[in-house]
Amino acid sequence: MTATERDAAASALTRNLISLASDSSIGYIAAYLSTPNEPPTRDFLQWAAARGIRVLLPISREDGLLDWAPYDPQTADDEGIDAFGMPTPVSEILAPMAINDVDLIIIPAAAVDATGMRMGWGRGYFDKTLGSMERCPPVYAVIFDNELVDTVPSEVHDQPVTGVVTPGGVVKF
Repeated sequence: MTATERDAAASALTRNLISLASDSSIGYIAAYLSTPNEPPTRDFLQWAAARGIRVLLPISREDGLLDWAPYDPQTADDEGIDAFGMPTPVSEILAPMAINDVDLIIIPAAAVDATGMRMGWGRGYFDKTLGSMERCPPVYAVIFDNELVDTVPSEVHDQPVTGVVTPGGVVKF
């Protein structure tokens, strides 16, 4: 995408994330800090925090699980980088079970197919997390429009998503 196309996609994506979170009685979400190469989530996270929506951010662990940390808009630009090059929040670290109380989960994806099967980046962190939850809330992957495809390869441990949020809209499967 050109810089202009990317800016337009970012604005549309933020609007659609806000719409998803506004249409429900969402008070607590798990999301992620986007990298420069991913569909952006940071403006949405700031919007959520400004409205009193609590946000948890993932922290990758060496054992393949995710710890969680509360999103703090004051320190969001001070995050560290984990062993995999992913942004890591600098606030208090919570255990993997902290995600069990959220109302909505927003996750990254490389691609999602028409059935809701998500292809991640190959480490399985979110698949393990989602597969271990007793009561999993709606899970939406954030992707660009061209990353919603007909099929993606999947394995037994892969977890589908409830829907996707793209610059073009929100799609529920």
